[in-house]
Amino acid sequence: MKVEKWSIDDIPDLNGKVIIVTGGNSGIGFESSKAFAARGAKVIIACRSMVKAGKARAKIIAQYPDADIWIRELDLADLSSIRNFVYLFKKDHSALDILINNAGILAVQYQLTRDGFECQMGTNHLGHYALTGLLIDTIISTQGSRVVNISSIAHKKADMDFNNLLFAEGRHYTKMGAYRRSKLANLYFTFELQRFFESKNTSSIALVAHPGVTESNIARHMLGNFFFSLLKPLIQLVLQKASIGALSQIRAAVDPDVKGGQFYGPDGKSEWRGYPVLVEPTEYAKNKENAMKLWEISEELTGVNFG
Repeated sequence: MKVEKWSIDDIPDLNGKVIIVTGGNSGIGFESSKAFAARGAKVIIACRSMVKAGKARAKIIAQYPDADIWIRELDLADLSSIRNFVYLFKKDHSALDILINNAGILAVQYQLTRDGFECQMGTNHLGHYALTGLLIDTIISTQGSRVVNISSIAHKKADMDFNNLLFAEGRHYTKMGAYRRSKLANLYFTFELQRFFESKNTSSIALVAHPGVTESNIARHMLGNFFFSLLKPLIQLVLQKASIGALSQIRAAVDPDVKGGQFYGPDGKSEWRGYPVLVEPTEYAKNKENAMKLWEISEELTGVNFG
């Protein structure tokens, strides 16, 4: 049956489900964590700042006193932090029903992660690639598990230059160019991960979603920009609430009718706002050769092999 406006009311019972949400302390990650907890799931908020994660947990508990919310430290710009997070998760859990690779950064100055990766690609893609790969045995062993990656409409103007993937020494780096490339990488990773699941004949699936133009802390690095600050009142009129923007990834995570490899985003004009529906990536984002190449490079850079 077709749902005209899919909302949190359509989330099924999630009792017994284990869900990780990276960046679950704010924005659409927080709204997703809250929605999952309200339906009975055990939710692990994975966040770089334990203080912020703790505050997010307290807010959810205040609204849903019985919510099963855990907080764990995770810095996606540090492979050692990712490995430590996975080690601790596996000590406590033998199953992972849903992994929401939600955390991200936008439009930062050129800088490197602890492992020497350009920061936006390192955080938005390589960190999540490594996290997923280190959890892959638990994901595959969990019947019907899902991995949901978060992309952006910004992918539509992205390019993937494998000769200078990480903007070595800042060469040709632009804040938005690097962000767009990382969001294109999220799509390539999703589609290749789905093919990986199919090759292993598992019940696990990979999906991707985008929130449209939604209020979020992801643009905090732009707040010092004079023109951004000047236009902020107008931008606020365009932004939809995080509770609505989160619906695309929530639907991808829990709707029983979704299929592996699907892409969800808002149903409004230019996919800026609205309720979650199936959307189409660019033809460039469907390029299998590029997806395979990115997978190979990601494996080499992170040292994480999916097996």
